[in-house]
Amino acid sequence: QVRLMESGGGSVQAGGSLRLSCRASGLTFSIYAMGWFRQAPGKEREGLACISYSGSPTVQAASVMVRFTISRDNAKHTLHLQMNRLKAEDTAMYYCAVRGSLYDRCSVSPLTIEKYTYWGQGTQVTVSS
Repeated sequence: QVRLMESGGGSVQAGGSLRLSCRASGLTFSIYAMGWFRQAPGKEREGLACISYSGSPTVQAASVMVRFTISRDNAKHTLHLQMNRLKAEDTAMYYCAVRGSLYDRCSVSPLTIEKYTYWGQGTQVTVSS
């Protein structure tokens, strides 16, 4: 059974940083690309970043490209999202997800929800201005 467990969310002031983690189990982590998404109240789920099964390349949404960095540690079955210079509009529930294809390099529709097959429960990030 595939399980994704996010952690690292919390409350932070604008301009601060958080590092989210996603621990995966029940799958061969190193052969799947992974992604981060977020969903704010009343809004659609938004794709933030995708990382190839090997760690490179990565793809990031323009809205977070300079401030957020996706990375992974295949030895520890863990995905990360480093978030810097947080803004109030970054407040949302953040989710990690597994892409459906093996050995994916995030080259086709990297931030499209339908390309992802397993999802975590999410971790809340709240940024106060």
